[in-house]
Amino acid sequence: MITFDDVYKIGTLARTHGVKGELAFAFTDDVWDRIDADYVFLCLDGLLVPFFFEEWRFRSEHTALVKFENIDDIHAAEPLVGADVFFPKDLTPEDIDEEDLTWQHFIGFEVWQGDDTLLGTVADVLDQTANVLLDVATPDGHSILIPAHEDFVMKADHRLRCLYVNVPEELLTLNG
Repeated sequence: MITFDDVYKIGTLARTHGVKGELAFAFTDDVWDRIDADYVFLCLDGLLVPFFFEEWRFRSEHTALVKFENIDDIHAAEPLVGADVFFPKDLTPEDIDEEDLTWQHFIGFEVWQGDDTLLGTVADVLDQTANVLLDVATPDGHSILIPAHEDFVMKADHRLRCLYVNVPEELLTLNG
């Protein structure tokens, strides 16, 4: 049985689209398209349920219209609105062309200072200014802002969804 440790969240089904069962999928990671996946998991009543794609098409940089098999009208699609969408970690490619990624891809990644100090999990990417910041939710419930800059990123493990950074301590203490 698949568990939440085996998957990671890639978005949410935002609303229905039309009357033939299509749904607007607001995503933070387009991994399902990059590897041409057949399915994703939806969290329904606390359970991970596989849903197989019939088709999809992109509407914007962060929205796609998806049609799942056996969801053929608006009445079948409506109960899925608001469901979180998850992707299996074991299908995530190890070799990702990082030049094609945006910082949004790293939402949900654990952030480690070096190899041994967990800073937290990327909760959001603040890109409204010239300096992009990673909003990291710390294990103690606080938030720290880390500059999203290649000079601070040592490596990214896309399969484990970990980002290893070397951020000067002075920048980390500015947050608190």
